[in-house]
Amino acid sequence: MTGTRWVFIDWDGAGPGSRLWDLAYTASTFVPMCAGGDPVVDEPRLRALADGYGLDEQQRRALPALIAAHTRGMYDLLHSASLTGEQPWARLYDEGHGEHWGPAADYIQEHLDEWTAALLE
Repeated sequence: MTGTRWVFIDWDGAGPGSRLWDLAYTASTFVPMCAGGDPVVDEPRLRALADGYGLDEQQRRALPALIAAHTRGMYDLLHSASLTGEQPWARLYDEGHGEHWGPAADYIQEHLDEWTAALLE
């Protein structure tokens, strides 16, 4: 279909932020970048996302670290809420969401140089 656009809105973490910060979250969830993933598979998807958003070289260099920070931040939010009982985050942690976000953050961090190289190809 010509002219059709998709828009995804996630209100859970709504607040002030940059376009690149939001794109980092999009990358971690839509590429997706999960523990046990394969950078050879994930790199072209990440590059396609960056290409689609028209990122320049500076933004491409910054994006991998932001993906890692956003993903780690999601895990930290869930984990700290599990200790304080803050809802809905504590419930989400108890339901196993922390088991995704923590290892995903490790995977992303472990391959930062590869993500950057893939974005600059």
